Amino acid sequence: MTAAAFATHLAFCACLALLSAAAVWGMTHVGTLDTPGARSSHTRPTPKGGGVGIVLAFLVGTLLLYRYAAFSRIADPYFRAVILAALGIAVVAYLDDVLYWPASVKLLAQVAAALLAVGAGLSLPFIRLPWVGTVELGWLGPVLTLCWIVAATNAMNFVDGLNGLASGVSALTCAILAAIAIWVGASFVYFAAMILLAGIAGFLPFNFPRARIFMGDVGSQFCGFLLAVLAVAAGRFEAVELSVALVPMLLAGVLFDVAFTLLRRFMAGQRLAEAHRGHLYQLAHRSGMTAVRVTLVHWGFVLWGGVCCALFLGAAPVWKPLWVVMVLPPQLLWLLFVDRIATRAGSERPVLHWRRGRP
Repeated sequence: MTAAAFATHLAFCACLALLSAAAVWGMTHVGTLDTPGARSSHTRPTPKGGGVGIVLAFLVGTLLLYRYAAFSRIADPYFRAVILAALGIAVVAYLDDVLYWPASVKLLAQVAAALLAVGAGLSLPFIRLPWVGTVELGWLGPVLTLCWIVAATNAMNFVDGLNGLASGVSALTCAILAAIAIWVGASFVYFAAMILLAGIAGFLPFNFPRARIFMGDVGSQFCGFLLAVLAVAAGRFEAVELSVALVPMLLAGVLFDVAFTLLRRFMAGQRLAEAHRGHLYQLAHRSGMTAVRVTLVHWGFVLWGGVCCALFLGAAPVWKPLWVVMVLPPQLLWLLFVDRIATRAGSERPVLHWRRGRP
């Protein structure tokens, strides 16, 4: 890619960011108020629905690319299905922000969107493994893809509880993924990541460090769905062994927090679908860490994941699994740190000290 072409892309994304910011500004005046409750991290009513700006910028950007881009991969069959599925999730999530539908409605919408994308051909037909080579997945590919998309969509929704956490993690993931896509020549992943980044860039100043508006489910589920889709698309990089691990490496902080929290609640006999404040990032905030510091820690996890991705890409095939595993030590240190400050603050201990029947 030439410097002139990249500058043009940046200018295009800057326009989309301004479009997103304008929509978010409008939502600060008309968005539904999120009134604090017993499980909220904020203390005063704040508008939500800022994710509308992200959705609008992404849809406008992709439609313009689909109409005018001079390359064929943007017209992959699953591209149109992904856009339609993402829009469907956004519409249902926005209505839920306003009408407070049961969680089952959101889950059905996520499954339907994932089925639409998978049915259009977005799945992992193979995985390239070190030592082994290409492993054909057959029918297992679509099943794993469906489960991953639904799980990742919900994971991003679960961590949307502090200013700039979910949106900042999504933005950094998009930026690093776009750089990787340039390196491997993956135009679909590059442009989709850049456009999503532009939409989030228009929203983030309204949400961090002080929240004038929240993304709401419309933003967090939309970002989670698209990042899950980009992970699957990245998994099809033919020039990189184990490329399916790239996006999970970048989202290691989110995935670890959600997985540990669900395991903890399951072992404590709690309902997994019930609203709670038991995530590690929430425990850290309740134990005295400021929201800004907790958010910056999670941004740091993405940056460390980016370092591991860079070393992963340059490593010999035999060493690639090592760099996948290297995203975990910071998560374990964070777990021990949260356990320590939660204990000092008198909160419930998050590490293997749950009590059955306690959240």
